[in-house]
Amino acid sequence: MGHKFAAIFVDFHAEATSEKVCLGHYLTDRVTAVVGTHTHIPTADARILGKGTAYQTDAGAVCLQNSAIGIDKEPIIKHFLTQMPMVHEISDGPTEFHGTIVTVDPDTGRATDITPVHLTSD
Repeated sequence: MGHKFAAIFVDFHAEATSEKVCLGHYLTDRVTAVVGTHTHIPTADARILGKGTAYQTDAGAVCLQNSAIGIDKEPIIKHFLTQMPMVHEISDGPTEFHGTIVTVDPDTGRATDITPVHLTSD
């Protein structure tokens, strides 16, 4: 990849999936990995682009399973239906962990594998 770092990992915190996809293609073979964050919902598109750039549009989040990204879902639903401001309260219950493991060849700095991770608690 022609740089002095063993690996370059880009966490692209963006709302639009199209922005993340385009940056992934733009950085293909320039960086080790491009993994999106921000939308809190993991995408099912983990793959290796080009000759060794790991890519996933969104890795997901660590939050409560039955919530709206960690917030009690009922006020959020009411807000969407009424467009009235609502107090956001932290929810409780089982949690989930989403993430991504990228395996890197230390000699080349290229990704050899990308594996999404999803763990839940009781």
